[in-house]
Amino acid sequence: MELDVMDPEKSEYKPTEETVEVFESQADTIAVKIWGSDWCVDCQEQLPPFAALVAAAGIPRESVEVYPVNKEKEGTKVEEYGVELIPTIIIEKDGKEIARFVEAEDVPAPEYLAEQLKKVKK
Repeated sequence: MELDVMDPEKSEYKPTEETVEVFESQADTIAVKIWGSDWCVDCQEQLPPFAALVAAAGIPRESVEVYPVNKEKEGTKVEEYGVELIPTIIIEKDGKEIARFVEAEDVPAPEYLAEQLKKVKK
């Protein structure tokens, strides 16, 4: 992973058992795409907890693609995926987007995305 903020050790966050189970149940069938940057405050808050979840749920490293973005919000596949704010985390299954987290929500990225994944058939 190419961003320092994707280090799970940079967070004291511990994903809930339920959140881990949701991701574990789909770990081998999903692809994760992450846009962010080490200079971005929201990325510093949201991406270490998500990295902790990736580790806890056993999502294969080859299933996680990290795309660094510059301060002009330019980077690989930004236009293709309609990324306007960072961090953006997209979860795909069978090549189709099934969940998206953008910038910040009322709950950490892992819980927010787990709620979206619960609505998707396994």
